[in-house]
Amino acid sequence: MGFRVIKTALAAVAAIYISEWIGLTSPISAGLLAILGVEVTKRKGIDSALKRIAASVFALLFGIMLLSLFGFHIWLIGIFVCIVFPLLHRLRLSEGVVTGSVVMFHIYSRGIINLQGVWNEIQLLIIGLGTATLINIAYMPKLDKAILAQKVRVEQLFSQIFVHIAHHLRDHSIVWDGREILEAHEAVKQGSELAKQTLDNSLVFGAETYWSVYFYMRGEQLESIERMTALVAQVYENLPQGEWIASLFDSLSEDVKNEYYTGHTEKLLSSLEARFKKMPLPESRVEFEVRSAMLQLDTELMHFLSIAKKQKKQKPEMS
Repeated sequence: MGFRVIKTALAAVAAIYISEWIGLTSPISAGLLAILGVEVTKRKGIDSALKRIAASVFALLFGIMLLSLFGFHIWLIGIFVCIVFPLLHRLRLSEGVVTGSVVMFHIYSRGIINLQGVWNEIQLLIIGLGTATLINIAYMPKLDKAILAQKVRVEQLFSQIFVHIAHHLRDHSIVWDGREILEAHEAVKQGSELAKQTLDNSLVFGAETYWSVYFYMRGEQLESIERMTALVAQVYENLPQGEWIASLFDSLSEDVKNEYYTGHTEKLLSSLEARFKKMPLPESRVEFEVRSAMLQLDTELMHFLSIAKKQKKQKPEMS
């Protein structure tokens, strides 16, 4: 039995007890409204409650107008649905379709329109949806462990990818199926969803935004990695430069797991670029094509590092 089910049960029971204590008519309806009001996140719960109350009041007033004009007839229910449902959809209040129908049907079942009946329905709305919202806000399970697990998973996969790239640069005959890239996409996606859920459970923007930024950064870097692998596939000949660049990916396979941006790989890359500029021109077409792919790989690697430098925490200076 999930925690959301327990919260729903508590909200329903509390709403019914409160409605009975106040002396409202149809207190069970408050329980039904509470069941509808429990959501998966705090912000969604508040947003949904406000929309449902607005939609319900609108539906209630519109239903009263129809009943006042045409009387209490069953066919009028069909007219109500055909008019109100599309209107609520246009007003982006679709969440309130059911709750709006509940309060309108209560008025219809009474067969009379008076201020006491209307006020009773509004109180049921406030108690039912309000109770659900308060219980929703009171506690939400923390997702810290799940997010950290996805963070570690992403970094491990990135590290494995860089190790495979280094192996290929040292020996172009080594074949890699790229499975880790697909797994990294899924891990980044799951991490982003958890980060969004964590943010929605925070009523005040704070440290929770870090995770959204983090997985966005990893998504950008993953696109860069895919471009790198396409360039690595063009390295079909073993050259000394392959060993030089492979050492960069060896360094990056460790740096990617570091919480801070160390700048170690960036320094190695700058040194390697200076080394490239001092080299003589290629002597054959094959060497030209392979070295060209390697130079593009260096450029893409610098782009990858610039994303990390911009988004990752900077390593504090040693005093």
